[in-house]
Amino acid sequence: METTPFNEELIDTHLIVDVRTPLEYVEDHIPGAINVPLLTNEERVEIGILHKEDGPHAARRRGLELTAHRFPAMVQEIADAAAGRPILVYCWRGGLRSKTVTVILDLAGFKATQLIGGYKSFRHVVGEYFTPFTPKVPLIVLHGMTGIGKTTLLQRLKERGRSTLDLEGLACHRGSAFGQLGLNQDLTQKRFETLLWDACRRAPEGEPLILEGESERIGRVSLPGDFYQQMAQGIRVWCHASLETRVARLIDEYGLPEYKEEMATALQRIRKKLGGKRCDELGENLERWEMEEFMKGLVIDYYDKVYYKNRTWDADFDLCMEDFDQAAKELEERLAARTT
Repeated sequence: METTPFNEELIDTHLIVDVRTPLEYVEDHIPGAINVPLLTNEERVEIGILHKEDGPHAARRRGLELTAHRFPAMVQEIADAAAGRPILVYCWRGGLRSKTVTVILDLAGFKATQLIGGYKSFRHVVGEYFTPFTPKVPLIVLHGMTGIGKTTLLQRLKERGRSTLDLEGLACHRGSAFGQLGLNQDLTQKRFETLLWDACRRAPEGEPLILEGESERIGRVSLPGDFYQQMAQGIRVWCHASLETRVARLIDEYGLPEYKEEMATALQRIRKKLGGKRCDELGENLERWEMEEFMKGLVIDYYDKVYYKNRTWDADFDLCMEDFDQAAKELEERLAARTT
């Protein structure tokens, strides 16, 4: 049976098979891996208790009783997904689960390799990548007040073939008090770090990576290692647009009737910063669905007072965001001028 240490090239050349339980897989997994669990969530608990109370021999016998009948279907599922590619199998730490499946695949005539150290070895690679984080390309960081449209600009730049990184998209959160609207941030910190690692490693070399300025926390997840500190060392772009434009964009993004209840809840979370009276006034605007007054009030009395209030740095250049296509073109020209 072959074994191999983790190498990121394996992700692009092998079918990665995660034989851990569905719960372990959902918490996090190697990018591109499929889940073909050897044990169910409940069976893993049972085996763990048996191992503790009666020892490893009894646990292994019970594991064989639970899983032996599944082997043919597992081999077929993995073979169909592999479609001729070599197979890399892993479990939690390169133990019995991945060894069992790798041996069975070998016996069935497939080229399969067990990952040394399992998922834990992959987590070690991710942790080392961000501590310290050394970007392989310059970071272009877009800053600006809420409602400017930085995420939309990133999308336009991506459409134009530029290298971009959408941190809010990876985190499933827009990074503000109302950032959860319409989203479900159910990913773990580990999963966020894996997604970020994968996005960074795939960024083309020799081209700046454009991303939005964020705080260290985006909803319930945090930027790993010293990623935040490295963002602060990037090229800073200050994006600006009129109050009317920002309010209109916020209404387009958040002003949906199905968000009304969530907005009311989010409003109460910032009651202390708004002040009770102003919070109640905005609550009345929301209840009457007076979106322009509601969004304008949030921008003036909350966002613009809280965000960037302690800004002590100067931008490398400013960017007008009244027109996204024009802003994308101007940013490209600015970046080209810096490299010539």
